[in-house]
Amino acid sequence: MNSEMYVGLDIGTTSIKVIVAENVKGQMNVLGLGNERSYGIDRGIIVDIDKASESIRRAVDQAEEKSGIQINDVIVGIPANQLKIEPCSGMVAISDQSREISNADVKNVTVSAMIKNLPPEREIVDTLPDEFVVDGFDGIKDPRGMVGVRLEMKGRIITGPKTIIHNIRKSVIQAGLNPSSIINSPLAQGKTILDDGEQDFGTILIDMGGGQTTASIIHDHQLKFTTVDSEGGEYITKDISVVLNTSVESSEKVKRDYGFADALEASESNEFPIEVVGQSQPVKLSEKYLAEIIQARIDQIFNRIAKSLSGISALDLPGGIVLTGGVAALPGISELAADRFNSNVRVYIPNQMGLRHPSFSLPLSLVTYRANMSEIQVLVRSSLEGKIVSEDSNDVEDDSFIQNDVSDDDMQSDEVYDKNKNADSKNKKGIMSKFKSGAKNKWRGFYKDFFE
Repeated sequence: MNSEMYVGLDIGTTSIKVIVAENVKGQMNVLGLGNERSYGIDRGIIVDIDKASESIRRAVDQAEEKSGIQINDVIVGIPANQLKIEPCSGMVAISDQSREISNADVKNVTVSAMIKNLPPEREIVDTLPDEFVVDGFDGIKDPRGMVGVRLEMKGRIITGPKTIIHNIRKSVIQAGLNPSSIINSPLAQGKTILDDGEQDFGTILIDMGGGQTTASIIHDHQLKFTTVDSEGGEYITKDISVVLNTSVESSEKVKRDYGFADALEASESNEFPIEVVGQSQPVKLSEKYLAEIIQARIDQIFNRIAKSLSGISALDLPGGIVLTGGVAALPGISELAADRFNSNVRVYIPNQMGLRHPSFSLPLSLVTYRANMSEIQVLVRSSLEGKIVSEDSNDVEDDSFIQNDVSDDDMQSDEVYDKNKNADSKNKKGIMSKFKSGAKNKWRGFYKDFFE
């Protein structure tokens, strides 16, 4: 029986989640789970490496105990904060026209495509090949074994702030682990949570985490746009604490046990006790009042997300909206989102036993995405280690152009977007006139011109 082991690590603001999974003939079987309170992380960003590494170690220890497997290599998710997607292309000459294109040639053309004049505070996170071109013949997904004298690769690179990337690596290594892959979280979720039609025609994926909320657009099976709102479930808990004069722990408990995202679905007659500072006895509170506190914060988050998405007419995408993340577990969240975004909305919940909660969608997506990567994707990604392969052999030599010193700049939430300096803005009016014909062709044309 052929099987491969994968470990996904989700470094979240409120919790660290670790999933140990085995891929058996394309089926992911979860063997163990670790879930620990996180420290040293603010709005998805590691701000204290020592505390974060300790939290990671505790979650990993828990996953090892439950799975009975020693964990060394982990697949880590990187948040969308200030990530950018940019087009890239590279070309290398195949010296001997009678020689077949090898792994070494693919790695070398990938390294060629990654040579960019990046700002000193940014680093390449991932390289996504769209096609290879052999002697002018395009549309090739895997050129290995073909014969040619010139090999080109066209695709996209994802870049991010060095501070964020370095802190993730350092925390994982300090926890005694090897970050074998650092994967863009919205990309992993979009490629695993959404079905083929949703990825093709265009869908908005909103991950409602504890520290922040991330909205991503997947269209034509590619990540097109991401925006990050710096508020999440932790802010809802703080609102409850402030309004009701109760502890954060008590606020989190009543939010999970009695909370509703939509006040219209909560009952005025259903009451529950809550400990209030300065009161000797618990105070009775209605579900309706609690829901009004929760909804007020969610409305603010949805309004800001909707404003960002409306700027590119994304709310008209045929796939609608898919919600996931811990906050998406609140009853009434899909109805509230459907009303605020005026779109079809569904909530994604993993169907694996023991993971049937939307907060586990990211670590499960990380292992599933990595397991489903094709050989050529894995080969291209291996070039991120900054190694050049000689044409005459498969030996590698260190190349330091990717490994850079880390900036101490403080990074804040931002958007991910496809950036092409050769974009012609005067074509946009012509593009808009094409929207009326055919939903699928309409959005393909829009993204092709808007993002490229």
